[in-house]
Amino acid sequence: MDQRVYALYQKMFQQMGPQGWWPADSKEEIILGAILVQNTNWQNAALSLHNLKEVTNFSSQQIVGLSEVELQILIRPSGFFKNKSRAIHEVFTWLLSFDSDFIKTRNYYGNDLRKQLLQLHGIGEETADVLMLYVFDVPVFVADTYGRRLFAQLGTPELTNYQSLKSLVDIAGFTLAEAQEFHGLIDEFGKAFFKGASFEESFLAHTRLNLREEEEV
Repeated sequence: MDQRVYALYQKMFQQMGPQGWWPADSKEEIILGAILVQNTNWQNAALSLHNLKEVTNFSSQQIVGLSEVELQILIRPSGFFKNKSRAIHEVFTWLLSFDSDFIKTRNYYGNDLRKQLLQLHGIGEETADVLMLYVFDVPVFVADTYGRRLFAQLGTPELTNYQSLKSLVDIAGFTLAEAQEFHGLIDEFGKAFFKGASFEESFLAHTRLNLREEEEV
């Protein structure tokens, strides 16, 4: 574990408290939300989730049973509905081959689970890590846009893409709950200080962390 990263997590948790991420009542809802929120805001994704819940109650069987047109109509508020409907259908069809048993699915693929997720239509690196963390209960770091902006502000340079941060953040030793909270804390911090107030007004304004420098022993 990189103690600097863990210290950052602890500081954020002490200041902000538990965030309870990912906000959903079921793992099926988390999967849908992770796909629907791609390239849009959460308000639009929430409208699509509402439509899907009304018709399917987030049942894997019912979701797969929808026609292509029916699914596209339900998720239209979140945009990119043709691509997202294909992704939803493919992911839930895949899960049904394991009886929608997430532990069974995780155990079948083991260390290759992320690689398998990336082979599914519409599942990129960020969505794959969200599913690993919140659906399959594997402690991983989600190096999303808010994460890259935060670590750049803290002093880590050259964070040009997802992998550029993912490869630097070591959360080995984090519990599942801590890893889930860390992602939630970063995103809620981002909403507050990268969209609303400025970073200079935040409690991390004077914190410095360059992950490209070796950790002091």
